[in-house]
Amino acid sequence: MSAPAPLLPGALGADGRPITLGVMGGGQLGRMFVQAAQAMGYFTAVLDPDADSPAGLVSHHHVRAAYDDPAGLAELARLSHAITTEFENVPAPALATLAQQRPVAPAAACVAIAQDRLQEKTHFERSAAHSGVRPAPHAAIETPEQLAAVPAALLPGVLKTARMGYDGKGQVRVKDRAELAAAWDRLGRVACVLERLMPLRAECSVIVARGADGQCVVFPVQKNTHRDGILAITEVHEGAIDPALAQRAQAATQAIAQQIGYVGVLCVEYFIVDDGRGGLDLVVNEMAPRPHNSGHYTQNACDVSQFEAQVRALAGLPLRTPVQHSPAIMVNLLGDLWFAPNGVRAQASTEAVSPPWDELLALPGTHLHLYGKRSARVGRKMGHLNITGPSVAAVRDTAARALALLGLPALDA
Repeated sequence: MSAPAPLLPGALGADGRPITLGVMGGGQLGRMFVQAAQAMGYFTAVLDPDADSPAGLVSHHHVRAAYDDPAGLAELARLSHAITTEFENVPAPALATLAQQRPVAPAAACVAIAQDRLQEKTHFERSAAHSGVRPAPHAAIETPEQLAAVPAALLPGVLKTARMGYDGKGQVRVKDRAELAAAWDRLGRVACVLERLMPLRAECSVIVARGADGQCVVFPVQKNTHRDGILAITEVHEGAIDPALAQRAQAATQAIAQQIGYVGVLCVEYFIVDDGRGGLDLVVNEMAPRPHNSGHYTQNACDVSQFEAQVRALAGLPLRTPVQHSPAIMVNLLGDLWFAPNGVRAQASTEAVSPPWDELLALPGTHLHLYGKRSARVGRKMGHLNITGPSVAAVRDTAARALALLGLPALDA
C-alpha cells in the first residue's frame, strides 16, 4: 500500500483551510514541535487542559480540554489535518478515536506499548532477534504468586511500575526478597516489572524518524548523564560513545521502530554495561514515542532537528538523514536554578531569581531555549542550554564554564 499524499507546507486542505498539524499535549516538547511546524509554514493546533501550557501559548489554536474529552477530541480532529503526541502518557484510546477521522502518528498501538513496561519488554525481546540487543533480565510481578517465584538471579534489582513511570518515578531499588516485598507494597501492589541491577558504565539514547512509507533515518548516538532520575547532561561528539556500540545502538533502534511499523520520531534509551569479559555491552532500557530531552542538541548541532523530523514524518514529507555539523553538549535547566543562583540557595527560598543568562550567553556557542513556563519550581523542566563549537575541546571548555556559572556539577572526565 502506498503512503498517502504529503501535506505540503503552506497549502490548503480539501476543506479550504490552511494545512494544520495537531498535537496532543501542550508541554515543552509540543511547543518545540509547534515552533518547527510554524517555521515550515504550517498552522498548528494543541489540545491541553492548561490555559498556560507552553505549546498552547504559541499555537494558532488551543483546545482547552482533557485528553479523553470527546468534545475536545472532536474539535482537535476538526481543526487538524494530521495529529501527533508530545508525551507517552496521553490515553492511547484517545489517539485511536482521533485516528478514525485523521492520520495519527505514532499510532495508538505503538504508544500503548511504550505506556506499559511489560509490553515494552516483550517488544524488545522480539526485536532482539534482529538486533541482538536485549533488555535486562526481568520478571513480571502482578500477583503474590509471581512475587514469591522471582528468581534469585534477579536480585539485587530495580522494581518498576508497569505504567505511568517517568523521570525515575515509580522505581525502587531492592537488595533482597524482603525489600522487594516491601517495595511492592509501597507501590500499591500494582503491576510491576523487576529488572536485575546491571553493572552500569554509562547511558545513551538514539532517536530515529520513520515515515509511513517505511523510510527510516537515524540521528547520532547521545551519551546521557542522569541525576536523581532526571536527564542532566547530553554529550554528542567524537569520543563520547564507542563507535562499535554506537552502530549497534542505531541498528537496534531502527529494528525496534520497524518491527511495529512505527511512524514518527522515536527515542530508545540504552544502558552500557560491563559484559563480564573485560568489555562493554548494550542493554535496551525503554522507549519514548516522541522527541526526547536527549535530542534537544539537534536544534543547534544538526541540519535537521528532531522536531523538524517529527513534522516531516507526520506530514509525509521526505525524511533526510540528519547530519551533525558541530560537536554538542546539552544542559538541562531545572527550576532549582531559579532558587539557587550560582549554586547558592537564596535566603528566601520561595523567591525565584533568574539565572545569569547574560553571562551564559556571552560564552561562545551557547544557545538558550526556555519553555515559556510562567513560574519556576524545584524539579520543573524550565529549559535547556545547547552548546556547540568547532571542536570537542572547545565545546567541553565552554560547557565547563557554563556549568560553573550555574553552580552545577562538572562534566565527567
